[in-house]
Amino acid sequence: MRIGELAEVTGATPRALRNYEREGLIASVREANGYRVYDARAVVRVCNIRHLLAAGLTLADVRCFTSCLDGDMTTAPPSAEGLRIARERLAVIDERIAAQTEARDRLARALEAVPAASA
Repeated sequence: MRIGELAEVTGATPRALRNYEREGLIASVREANGYRVYDARAVVRVCNIRHLLAAGLTLADVRCFTSCLDGDMTTAPPSAEGLRIARERLAVIDERIAAQTEARDRLARALEAVPAASA
């Protein structure tokens, strides 16, 4: 199938599909007429990539799952490397939440200290 058909089947945009190919996550072959064509393996991989992206991973994170993109990612456990990346991302998110909560609390305290007449 050509890129337009792959996009229609998977719900990904042609631009996203080209990006996945540049990242080495899917592969196409060139037909004699110059068109890129994709096989059934690309359909499975794109569906799995979209599943991982919808779960909040970045494309950089998805690269860690490349070894298992050919299976059903909706039920397959991630690789050890994938879990490590997910844990690292979670720790970064937790740090950001803590920093934002701290900043919010400082702002709330500052607003409480302002006399009501000046507000």
